[in-house]
Amino acid sequence: MSVLIEFAMFPTDKGESVSEYVSRIIKRIEELNLNYKLTPMGTIIEFETMDEALNLINTAYKQLETDCNRVYSIVKFDIRKGKKGRIEQKVKSIEEKLKKEVNHV
Repeated sequence: MSVLIEFAMFPTDKGESVSEYVSRIIKRIEELNLNYKLTPMGTIIEFETMDEALNLINTAYKQLETDCNRVYSIVKFDIRKGKKGRIEQKVKSIEEKLKKEVNHV
């Protein structure tokens, strides 16, 4: 099974720039040796189970809870049985289709 998550989590009580706090979460993801894609609007990670995905969301929150009074988060899930490696595969599939369209023009 593949559980793709895209999530953003940051404090809302620390001013305009929250990169210091987001960096804590990314550092923890790296310490856990997880394969991830950082984007300007969030982070994408693939897991084999929903429990692993939810554990990561909890772990991310723990990076902020000690000194942040208000934390905002948005999480999207894409769950598919029988697949793995979808972070790269989903993008590759679109790129291949775009290449075919360019060749037909």
